[in-house]
Amino acid sequence: MDLVIRGARVVDGTGGPSYTADVGVHEGRIAAVGRLSGGRETLDAHGLALAPGFVDMHAHSDLALLRDPDHSAKAAQGVTLEVLGQDGLSYAPVDDPTLAAVRAAVTGWNGPGDDIDFDWRTVGGYLDRLDHGFGGEGIAVNAAYLVPQGTVRALVLGWDDRPATPAELDRMCRLVADGLAQGAVGMSSGLTYTPGMYATGAELAELCRVVARYDGYYCPHHRSYGRGALAAYAEMTDLAREAGCALHLAHATLNFAENAGRAADLLALLDAALADGADITLDSYPYTPGCTTLAALLPGWAHEGGPDALLARLRDDDHAERIRHALETEGSDGCHGVPVDWSTVEISGVTDPAYAPYVGRRLDGWGTARRLLLGDRLGPTVLQHVGHEDNVRAIMRHRVHTGGSDGILQGAKPHPRAYGTFPHYLGHYVRELGLLTLEECVAHLAGRPAARLRLPDRGLVRVGYRADLVLFDPATVAAGATYERPRTPPTGIPHVLIDGRFVVRDGRRTPVLAGRSVRRTGHVPGRISRLR
Repeated sequence: MDLVIRGARVVDGTGGPSYTADVGVHEGRIAAVGRLSGGRETLDAHGLALAPGFVDMHAHSDLALLRDPDHSAKAAQGVTLEVLGQDGLSYAPVDDPTLAAVRAAVTGWNGPGDDIDFDWRTVGGYLDRLDHGFGGEGIAVNAAYLVPQGTVRALVLGWDDRPATPAELDRMCRLVADGLAQGAVGMSSGLTYTPGMYATGAELAELCRVVARYDGYYCPHHRSYGRGALAAYAEMTDLAREAGCALHLAHATLNFAENAGRAADLLALLDAALADGADITLDSYPYTPGCTTLAALLPGWAHEGGPDALLARLRDDDHAERIRHALETEGSDGCHGVPVDWSTVEISGVTDPAYAPYVGRRLDGWGTARRLLLGDRLGPTVLQHVGHEDNVRAIMRHRVHTGGSDGILQGAKPHPRAYGTFPHYLGHYVRELGLLTLEECVAHLAGRPAARLRLPDRGLVRVGYRADLVLFDPATVAAGATYERPRTPPTGIPHVLIDGRFVVRDGRRTPVLAGRSVRRTGHVPGRISRLR
């Protein structure tokens, strides 16, 4: 064998009891589990847990994986696979005008992209680019992709708030099918973001029927996490059942004062749908603040026509006053139907260095917000301190829960979830609070996500599976990232392997670029697809 890992506490990803064993790796796969003789190389893992590599079910590394070969933000956490294309907005499929508008709209998530050669226009082209990153060597960790419904709508209808015509809906369905055929694992939506929010339920159902034919899953950021949250969750579960489509609820939580202590209501809704046979999973991050772009809080009508049209409205005093009223009095759809409390909104990043002094500050009102949006051309990202710890804890214990960082890597003070989600689960919620056992938590972070993605050979420590593995010390693993120092690396995770190659060894990132796209193959609608 190429490598024998000796004496590890194997936490195999099933949720079953852990056990002590040696694990042998050969040609990138797990070759044996038990008591093994020597290999070409041995690693003493006594005192360490060995688990399948963690799957970040909600990542915003769409450009980071192409600009940063190190990508320790995720590799150091034990993440070996990220799911990209989230919240209905990403960079494929596009034409030139759509690409320019999407880049402007999500500058706060991924940066402006001036350092990226956007030499693709299709989902398959983007996945090929990941495979051949950094001179053909690859990327830091593996990546799967969701077809972004908002981008598809922008490509077909532009940024107009109107129903799709039958011909336009047919074209959107073909684009989603093409993306799935080229390797996407499902479709995402951002239903508090434009232009995705302009889609009716009937339009979404038609797209979800396409996803179902390819045995993918639908991953919505639904229409409200605030005043209308439970109704928004119900809309998604009803839609998935109507379309016969698997459903994965993105960053599933309940925020704002209206939803304090209401996790039990959400979980009851999910349990009823599951009992009826619905195929549902969800992800969450183990923190209370949310993170998005400042522009995302604005009402949907203000975005109609795209980013340039929004900037024009912000410059116009009459339109700006309408926006302020919607935000502060009515409760805009972008702010989940809740009137904004500016004291909860903290600037976490800007694009223009001239606005750097605002980073880490809470906003003092609409005047400052407007000035930042115009001066930084929609670039600011924010933390929104509106969550509830009791809801976070209740949701993470549910049997269909998975881990997702929703990690935005841009900004001087990004949300610590980007660098700390997975060790924070293991250190704080497992070891310190005991809300989950170690075995349960690893199933949430590895086994269950791999099952949702229909991965036949990842997510478990099992002979024949890919050797995507993480070794950590259950007694010391912890997130280093804090709100004040959000890029601090975790502790207690000395080794991470992808395809049997060390991407982290003895706590240090190696030069290895073992990541590739993980895409659907064997594209026969109605049949379970193979993945590689």
